[in-house]
Amino acid sequence: MRVIISGGGTGGHIFPAIAIANALKEIDKSVEILFVGAEGRMEMEKVPAAGYKIEGLWISGLQRRLTLDNLSFPFKVISSIMRSKKIIRSFKPNVVVGTGGFASGPLLRAATGMKIPALIQEQNSFPGITNKLLAKRVSKICVAYEGMEKYFPKEKIIVTGNPVRQDILSLEGKRNEAMKFFGLDPQKKTLLIIGGSLGARTINESIMLSLKLLAQNNIQIIWQTGKGYISTAEKVFTKENGWVGAFISKMDMAYAAADIVVSRAGAISLSELAIVKKPCILVPSPNVAEDHQTKNAMSLVKNDAALFVKDSEAKEKLGKEIISLMNDFQLQNKLNANISLLAFPNSAEVIAKEVVKLVSK
Repeated sequence: MRVIISGGGTGGHIFPAIAIANALKEIDKSVEILFVGAEGRMEMEKVPAAGYKIEGLWISGLQRRLTLDNLSFPFKVISSIMRSKKIIRSFKPNVVVGTGGFASGPLLRAATGMKIPALIQEQNSFPGITNKLLAKRVSKICVAYEGMEKYFPKEKIIVTGNPVRQDILSLEGKRNEAMKFFGLDPQKKTLLIIGGSLGARTINESIMLSLKLLAQNNIQIIWQTGKGYISTAEKVFTKENGWVGAFISKMDMAYAAADIVVSRAGAISLSELAIVKKPCILVPSPNVAEDHQTKNAMSLVKNDAALFVKDSEAKEKLGKEIISLMNDFQLQNKLNANISLLAFPNSAEVIAKEVVKLVSK
């Protein structure tokens, strides 16, 4: 079995792609997998680090304002479709998989035009433009949320949830190890702050304003700032505050240590929070296409599975909300129970089996 997987740009597209590849390897050790990504993007580093080969396309997204990059976009699309056809002829895949992002559009457009069966995986409750354009051409669409027939042909949809990192599937017995890993005090309450793979400016600035208040309430922090904010955070952060870093290498340790979590509302983060059953306060990013993070967050909020703070109100409200939730064990238990009902722990395996079915057909 030969499979091309394409997707990237952000961790939200890359990590599901790698999880699907790993699940395919579990099903069939002899499977050959090639990734196709966008040159200069995160996947060109993360995919080889996971042990897979990757080819790059000259492609980027359309900016929402008039830029020189937008003028080159049609040429990039044509170049990427031609390069995709060359890659497909050389690798001869039985099936192609797209997880969203710039590169998956040209690759799956070329593959479906060459009559190769294709599957796409949509992480969000509001689909990206790439997957909306591909929906009519592919054989199967794996989604994370109910109600996606508003956007995709109903007969192609299968609700699978989002693939997540395997190391977070079992956190039992890891708390003491996690406390040592981050150098934390096991007697204190612990807050985890995650802003996605690139960090989140509003969350970071809100936490900066709340550092003293949190310390006064005996709350220590595991704070993932993103690389753009780490130097600012390190200037004011002390050992008493907890741990701070641009990136968290072992998310299983971070989740195991946390009592509650503050997060953006990216689809993969929400899928992980459901699996680890953590009470969370979501601060959706307003700077994403179609405000899809707010839509993701509200799918949890309406099920009493998360709390919500608007990005524009975070500096004023977030610190108080954290302290309130940290002291309300009844609400924590309610959020835990409800978010766990939304978990799909075997998502990567389910999607991998759908890929195999397309090959056998």
